[in-house]
Amino acid sequence: MRPLLGTYVEVGAQSAQSELAPAIDAAFEAIQEVQSLLSFHDAGSDLSRLNAAHGEEVMLRPLSLRMLRLARAMTRVSGGRFNCTVGGALVRKGILPDHGLKSYQDGGSADDIELCGNKARLRSPVLLTLDGIAKGYAVDCAIRVLQRYGVEAGWVNAGGDLRVYGDIVLPVQRREMNGEFSALGGLRNAAIATSCIREAHDIDFPAWIVGGLHTSTPGVWSVLARSAWRADALTKVAGVASENEREALIRDLGGKLIEGMAA
Repeated sequence: MRPLLGTYVEVGAQSAQSELAPAIDAAFEAIQEVQSLLSFHDAGSDLSRLNAAHGEEVMLRPLSLRMLRLARAMTRVSGGRFNCTVGGALVRKGILPDHGLKSYQDGGSADDIELCGNKARLRSPVLLTLDGIAKGYAVDCAIRVLQRYGVEAGWVNAGGDLRVYGDIVLPVQRREMNGEFSALGGLRNAAIATSCIREAHDIDFPAWIVGGLHTSTPGVWSVLARSAWRADALTKVAGVASENEREALIRDLGGKLIEGMAA
């Protein structure tokens, strides 16, 4: 376990054939790379350089471009319920740091992100934030590293963004709004992520979900999916979707909703 991604990240591995220590170290290095490239808090990250480019093209690393493609696609297909362009609104709320940018919008749409080859630019003065998806993406990157090292079974848990593969089953519990834990069952060859939306800001849990034109619903929202990035993003969709559309929408976007407990 190591402190990364603003939380504690656990990497576990089981194998009769492979040496585990080098594989686990490499998995943590993959997570560190995602953090260094996609962190809103780091003024030198790929993400921050793009946000500060004032609409000019910025050359990005392949990992950053891949993440932006996924985030833009999810923003589009979810109808903006997941929205990676709301960094400006989160800066104004004091949730994300102010890097000294003078003019920016609270949010925008997927069309504000232009990707061409190894370059990207922002068509409007929006600030991108990948906090709602990058942690899950880092989990997936670490899982791929374990598999590349020949590890037969393993898991990565980044503050509740959990993915498991191989012949193991991990028991999963969720902390509800009242602080109590509920058992969700065992996870095998899948990913799960959870987001909590509170009625008021909690200094101990400073993250905040902004759904653009959509209003968030207080509760605890968990989603199962094949990949952790998708499960991570879809918890935000669940948190801002209306009650009558939530379950079907999550299913159509490739996940399975585990019902949240409303506040």
